[in-house]
Amino acid sequence: MQTPEELLAELERLKAENESLKKPVARGTVTFKVSDKGAVSVYGLGRFPVTLYKEQWEKLMEKSEELRKFIADNDASLKKKEA
Repeated sequence: MQTPEELLAELERLKAENESLKKPVARGTVTFKVSDKGAVSVYGLGRFPVTLYKEQWEKLMEKSEELRKFIADNDASLKKKEA
């Protein structure tokens, strides 16, 4: 059982979290969240979040230079999304 002081501290933490969630996120801002299933979701890249598990993100990040080179090599064929 929590003490009254612990309950008040938890209440204040939850109030602060609630206020931060109410604030609109600026368009184009990339944010991260842990999904219900324990994966990392990235918001702000498109209409839907990109969600991968930790190991998948690590594998992708290991290939970041290769991805940059691929994008540069194929720039003429790639379309750019209008903001």
